[in-house]
Amino acid sequence: MHKRKICVVTGSRAEYGLLYWLIREIQNDSDLQLQIVVTGMHLSPEFGLTYKVIEGDGFAIDGKVEMLLSSDTTVGIAKSIGLGVIGFADVLDQLRPDILVLFGDRYEIFAAAQAALIARIPMAHIAGGDITEGAFDEAIRHSITKMAHLHFVTNEIAAHRVQQLGENPEQIFNVGSPCIDFIKKMKLLTRSELESSLDFQLMKRNLLVTFHPVTLEAQSAEIQTQELLTALSNLGNNLGLIFTKPNSDTGGRAITRLIDDFVASHSNARSYTSLGQIRYLSAMSQVDAVVGNSSSGLYEAPSFGKPTVNIGDRQKGRLHATSVIDCAPKADAIEKAIHQALATDCSGTFNPYGDGNSSVRIKDQLKNVVEPGTLLKKHFFDQMPSLIQRRSLL
Repeated sequence: MHKRKICVVTGSRAEYGLLYWLIREIQNDSDLQLQIVVTGMHLSPEFGLTYKVIEGDGFAIDGKVEMLLSSDTTVGIAKSIGLGVIGFADVLDQLRPDILVLFGDRYEIFAAAQAALIARIPMAHIAGGDITEGAFDEAIRHSITKMAHLHFVTNEIAAHRVQQLGENPEQIFNVGSPCIDFIKKMKLLTRSELESSLDFQLMKRNLLVTFHPVTLEAQSAEIQTQELLTALSNLGNNLGLIFTKPNSDTGGRAITRLIDDFVASHSNARSYTSLGQIRYLSAMSQVDAVVGNSSSGLYEAPSFGKPTVNIGDRQKGRLHATSVIDCAPKADAIEKAIHQALATDCSGTFNPYGDGNSSVRIKDQLKNVVEPGTLLKKHFFDQMPSLIQRRSLL
C-alpha cells in the first residue's frame, strides 16, 4: 500500500519548534511517510547550523536547500528567494511529496511555495490569515494562502480572513497554534537547570528580549533597537536580561551588533544566537516579562501567564491576549510599558490560540484528504457575489 508522503519544510529554529509535534505525529503514523526539507538559517553557521538539532531529535533530513546569502540587504534577501526557488525545484522533483506542509510567512517558505505551485504539489499552509502590518511578512503570508490548498489557521478571525481571500471554506480548519502543543507536552528546564544551560545567573527579576527587523517601517530597525536598549539601560543593572538574536531579515545584522555591544558593557545581560525551543520556553517560564516584537510574545507568553511588551507595528493586527501591552518604539514608551508589565499579574490570562492539540488535528486532516491531487484546481469563493458590481470606467 502506498504511504502518503507528507513533506515538511523548515527554515528557522523558531519555526521548527512550532512544527516539532506535527513532525512527530506524522512520523508515528504508519499510514504516512515523513519527509523533511531544511533551508535558510538551519544551514547557516552564523545562525548555529540548527539542522543538527533536527537530526539530534531523531528525524532524518531528506533534502537541504542552500539559499541564504551572506547579506541582509534588500538585494541579498531578494536573491536568496530566487536561489530558494531554484533549490526547491530540484528537491521537490526528487521527493515528489503528496502534500507539502508550510508554516507561516518567512521568505524561505515563500520560495518553497512558488516551486511547489509550478510543480503541481498540493500545499497545506499553517498560520495563514493573520495580520502583521509592520513587516512584509504579511504580504508573503497572504501570497502563500493563495498558493496553498489546505489552510490550518490558529484562530477564528484568521479563518474568516482566509475565506475573504476566496479560499474554499471546506478546506479551512481552525486548529489553534502548534506552539501551545510544545508548551503542553514538553518538560521544561527548572530554574537551576536553565541557569546552568545558559551559563547565566538569573536575577530577582528578569526579562526575555527578542527584537526582529521591521521591514516596512520608515524608522530603521537599528534606530528602534537603540531605543529599546536605551530603555533597558535606564532600568538599571538589577534586572536580568536574556537576549535572543534576530532572524536573517533585512537589517538583522545591525540589531545583532547593537545587542552584542550592549551585552559587552552590561553584566546583567546575555545574548544567544539560538536557544532552541526547550531553552527558549524554559526561559519564558522563568522570566517576569517578555519584551520585543516577536510573535512568541503573543502566541506563547500568554500560556505561561507572562506579560508581553509588544514594541512597534511588527505584530500590529495580530490577535492579542489581555496580557499584551503595546507601545511605541521609543525609549520612554518602552520603559513605561516594562514598568507596567512588571506590576501586572497575568497569571489568569486566557490564550486565544488554542488548547495544545493542534498537531493531532492537522495530521488527521492531512491523512484524511481523499485524493490530494484533486485539490490543485481551485475555485475562487466570493463572499458576497450578489453584491459585486462592475464599476464603469466611462
